[in-house]
Amino acid sequence: MRPLYFDHNATTPVAPRVLAAMRPYFEAHFGNPGSAHIWGLRAKKAVDEAREQTAALIKARPEEIVFTGCATESNNTVLFGHFPDRAGHLAVSAVEHPSVLAPARALAASGVEVSHIPVTPNGLVDPAEAARRILPQTRLVSVMLAQNETGVIQPVAEIAEMAHAVGAAMHVDASQAVGKIVVDVGGLGADFLTVAGHKLYAPKGVGALFVRRGMDLPPYLLGGGQEGGRRSGTENVALIVGLGEACAMAMEDVAVEEARQRKIGAAIEAGLSGLGLAMRIHGQGAPRLPNTLFVGFSGFRAADILSECVIEEIGCGAGAACHGADTTVSHVLTAMGVPREFAEGTIRLSWGRSTTLDDAAELVARLKNIMRRIGP
Repeated sequence: MRPLYFDHNATTPVAPRVLAAMRPYFEAHFGNPGSAHIWGLRAKKAVDEAREQTAALIKARPEEIVFTGCATESNNTVLFGHFPDRAGHLAVSAVEHPSVLAPARALAASGVEVSHIPVTPNGLVDPAEAARRILPQTRLVSVMLAQNETGVIQPVAEIAEMAHAVGAAMHVDASQAVGKIVVDVGGLGADFLTVAGHKLYAPKGVGALFVRRGMDLPPYLLGGGQEGGRRSGTENVALIVGLGEACAMAMEDVAVEEARQRKIGAAIEAGLSGLGLAMRIHGQGAPRLPNTLFVGFSGFRAADILSECVIEEIGCGAGAACHGADTTVSHVLTAMGVPREFAEGTIRLSWGRSTTLDDAAELVARLKNIMRRIGP
């Protein structure tokens, strides 16, 4: 039995060409980019090239890219940086990643007024509800581009117009979108945009933050003044090079790869629909990422499905977690108002560059066997 990895939204493997690009900077080219000798200058050149590659993928200027340690750091930098006095108003969607929702809770506890924008039953942030929650005193609006569980692509550009109309800045967590669909910071109206390396075949431990030219954002880390004074700390050259190479790889074929992965998704959906089970695809009818399927099965528990997936050597995620006799449902499914019988049996399947149509067929066959074994 060959393993089937369908958890690319959790993390992607490091692409071979990315690993090859990084290797010299672990070995021969080990210099500190802040040093003024040949080793340092070579490292600085590599960081500068990676900045250009990252900027090109999202249609930004190189000087607008700040390298960070991860998407969580980028998101925290933006949220906390906008409320140094712990006053004012923040609007976030109800289906944001915890790296946005947790800082929002912390800000609310310290005096910031926070509004959560609800979503429709298919997982779309409702622009009408956003208009009601973006206030004259709003400083920042944070809405992700693609929801990491459902894959639903949000109407960011429309919401950004509302934010800018009241003088607020627009932050977009694009961690799950960059490298999977075309991302244009100008078209989105983003003032800040988050990129995560390990979601697009770069290593874990590196990310980027787009900061539109002219935007004020206090540094989150203080020290030697690296990254134009926005993020102190010696740059992790090898990982930054890896992120740049991953962005260059995506730049070459993102549209072609998107179309290929949509065919895989269609095959999986058709196969699962043919199992004859009570099934609900979360986000159906909304625009979604090409590689994501968040699907609930009535009469099943996600934990039981995942336990069997371990035996069947399938890697995937769940939309509900069991704690003894209790089941905690994802905040995303709760925000969407998904009936509990479907929410409790929800799993997330996400595929990537190495996934084939044969993998999709094998996945459906193994899930069919699982459902037969554990079915009511």
